[in-house]
Amino acid sequence: MARVRTALEPEALLDVCKAIEAERGRDFDAPRHSPRPLDLDLLLLGDLERSTGRLILPHREVTSRRFVMVPLLELDPELALPNGTRLEQELKSLDDGERVDRVGTLER
Repeated sequence: MARVRTALEPEALLDVCKAIEAERGRDFDAPRHSPRPLDLDLLLLGDLERSTGRLILPHREVTSRRFVMVPLLELDPELALPNGTRLEQELKSLDDGERVDRVGTLER
């Protein structure tokens, strides 16, 4: 999980992410959900809401995945979606039985 500052437009930022994935050996022709060396997803971009053929912001599954929300809330405990939905509340209401364990330390 990483937080970045950028002046790039969303699709340009997505292009950079895809280029990094390709540099690291990701095969974009592989079946969906197959193993890959690197997977970069744009989850949120400030208060921006966007839906195009290539990109949906906020990411449509950001509030359904504990392994996404836990690290996001470590970066910002007050984080909310552009519509005002607080991720902390979404995490509390998630009843998925999933566990998230910290493996390393958070560096700022």
